[in-house]
Amino acid sequence: MTTTHITARAPRVADPDLTAAVGAQLVLLSLLWVGADLGPVGWVTGLGYLLGLQVLLGRARRAAGRRELGPADRVTLGRAVLVGGVAALVADGLAGQAPPVPVLVALAAVALVLDAVDGRVARRTGTASALGARFDMETDAILILVLSAHVAAGLGGWVLAIGLMRYALVAATWLVPWMRATVPPTPGAKTVAAAQGVVLVLVSAALLPVALAAGLTALALGALTWSFGRDVVWLAGNRRAFPAQRQAPRS
Repeated sequence: MTTTHITARAPRVADPDLTAAVGAQLVLLSLLWVGADLGPVGWVTGLGYLLGLQVLLGRARRAAGRRELGPADRVTLGRAVLVGGVAALVADGLAGQAPPVPVLVALAAVALVLDAVDGRVARRTGTASALGARFDMETDAILILVLSAHVAAGLGGWVLAIGLMRYALVAATWLVPWMRATVPPTPGAKTVAAAQGVVLVLVSAALLPVALAAGLTALALGALTWSFGRDVVWLAGNRRAFPAQRQAPRS
């Protein structure tokens, strides 16, 4: 008589961090619906963003062999939820429903302030990681892209270059292997990257004259172009000294 052993697979346990993020995002969208008249386009955008966040972060965590997020990663996850709210409001605006500027600016400003917090938490707790750095960078990048789309609605499509420049560089790395090497960080590059968010939030507040807002945005774009251009020159000059590596270019 043959005995068949059946091994049951253990059920996948829900990730508490992602579950909390889902709940927080739904609460935020609901608050925006009640208090800021969030429309259908905003809801669809917010929910689509939430789904993408779950899928991409879940895959990245599994690829890194991480069962749970660290304390700094949770701060970044909170930032990502705020960015989802900003994206929902901006989508409503692009669809013709003017978003409440004070709410949009407040969410974006808090997300920017927390950008300085997660790094400090990572250093103080000794939990800095490649996953955390990538997550932080991608959160910054999507916030800049969303804000540039909002500002572009008033100043012109050229502003989108601020949000799209990083993604253009990522696309270039697929075609040019030597551009995948890691560029050494510099204080100047970090300052330029941080300035993009500050300028876009300031311009989004709609408190500046149009000419001044356009001038500041153009200066930010010029500085970003210089920063990325310098990186490309460095990569080209060192393409034989360093093996090609997969990297996530900074925002």
